[in-house]
Amino acid sequence: MKPQLENLVQTPIPTKHGEFILHYYSNTIDEKEHVALVKGDVADKENVPVRIHSECFTGDVLGSRRCDCGEQLDMALQLINKAGFGVLIYLRQEGRGIGLLKKLQAYNLQDQGMDTVDANIHLGHLADEREYSIAALMLENLHIKSIELITNNPNKIEELKKLGINVAGRIPVESVAHDDNVGYLKTKAKKMAHMLFESKE
Repeated sequence: MKPQLENLVQTPIPTKHGEFILHYYSNTIDEKEHVALVKGDVADKENVPVRIHSECFTGDVLGSRRCDCGEQLDMALQLINKAGFGVLIYLRQEGRGIGLLKKLQAYNLQDQGMDTVDANIHLGHLADEREYSIAALMLENLHIKSIELITNNPNKIEELKKLGINVAGRIPVESVAHDDNVGYLKTKAKKMAHMLFESKE
């Protein structure tokens, strides 16, 4: 049976980054509450700026400096607001899909010398267990013809293309590295091929 997705509620959300409509989705794939923040009219539009953001409680909510997730979230919303239209999809797949408990355990392993990839593997997981089928269904539900993906992750682009999404381009979303996250960012660049530090080499 083909996975089903339903856009149950849409409500206006004024934010520090501008006015958006929050779409709440139910689905038959998992029990999680995935949402999309939509700016402007995106139906039947091409080259729509889209950020697919995976939940990061520590970075998005607490402002943790161990990662760049909170900064990327803010930058993406600012970019979409400035463009006047676009979508931020917020997927509930914490810690690259391994959950909050395992992510915090991985933090402790990183403090003992492992990098983010090795810590996940040590805990019995893949380096990245995120998947984007629900995001693809959400983009289809919004009737978007093509997107410009706000990302530094080439794998995310390829996964979306495999799911039938027309990715027309990429918009970089690189925050400033600092002492607390530079190792994390270098691991993303070296081991996960994220497009970071390219202008600085």
